[in-house]
Amino acid sequence: MDKIAVVILNWNGIKLLEQFLPSVIQFSKEATIYVADNASTDDSIEFVLHNFPSVKIIKNTGNHGFAKGYNDALKAVDAEIYALVNSDIEVTENWLKPIIETFDSEKNTAIIQPKILDFKNKEYFEYAGAAGGFIDKYGYPFCRGRIFDTIEKDNSQYDDNCEIFWASGACFFIRKQVYDELEGFDESFFAHQEEIDLCWRALNEGHTIKYNSQSVVYHVGGATLQQGNPKKTYLNFRNSLLMMVKNLPKKGLFFIVFFRMILDGIAGVRFLMQGKFKHTFAILHAHFSFYCMSLVYLKKRKDFQMQKYYTIKSIVFIYYIKKLVFFKEIFNINQNIKN
Repeated sequence: MDKIAVVILNWNGIKLLEQFLPSVIQFSKEATIYVADNASTDDSIEFVLHNFPSVKIIKNTGNHGFAKGYNDALKAVDAEIYALVNSDIEVTENWLKPIIETFDSEKNTAIIQPKILDFKNKEYFEYAGAAGGFIDKYGYPFCRGRIFDTIEKDNSQYDDNCEIFWASGACFFIRKQVYDELEGFDESFFAHQEEIDLCWRALNEGHTIKYNSQSVVYHVGGATLQQGNPKKTYLNFRNSLLMMVKNLPKKGLFFIVFFRMILDGIAGVRFLMQGKFKHTFAILHAHFSFYCMSLVYLKKRKDFQMQKYYTIKSIVFIYYIKKLVFFKEIFNINQNIKN
């Protein structure tokens, strides 16, 4: 069994592999590197075989998205630690060392995220993950370094190693044993929020999730689905509701989901007023799909759900009504209220 395996999920991403795979190979001497291909129709596989013969190839039977794509591929990977890395990630020298050291010294730590900065503007955090993720009471995710569309400059304000609620799927480290125990990602999600769901399930089982600032990567973001793509809106809203039904504590479950759907409706009206009609329809479609799938997801609930899962009550209220847009100011105010 290898100590660590870097697994890059690919679908028609030959240009991304050409640009970013060399940095992974150069700075990942400790790891075995895999490209897991979701039945690409371009020349991705031939390109890797010809130019990077040390990289192992896993061929999935179809384009099953992020969740099933990784679940299928990782059956062929034998390593203590999985490093799930997007194909549009540039890694840096010694990026694996602090991650391995943390896993070795902290046996209860199951999942780790590095510092994720923006490849196109390297002084800033990147949208998908930044310096580690959290959720509010109504399931809205946010990050240290990114609240909704406000992205912070990296001024070393998050140069620490701390516990977080969720780690970004853009660069996601997890122990194989934990991944297997949790039965991997929820394949019904296809893509988006599946890593938050997996993290929530890990926390419910008593595991710890960490952010490690000593490991740094740069992420392009939106290489598969752009931020403004209605399909992304659909998947995010649908999957968030499904995740909540599966993982929220029993007390208040239906009220919290109902109130979240009201907030989603307000988001739909906002899109409508902005002329983004496809996004409003995407939210309606997400809610209809949720209705159809909700009974199945109620049956997926485990016996135990952690009671205190959220950092603040409503990030929507704080961001849009109180106009607080930076994590540290929100956190400090929240701590003062508690004290």
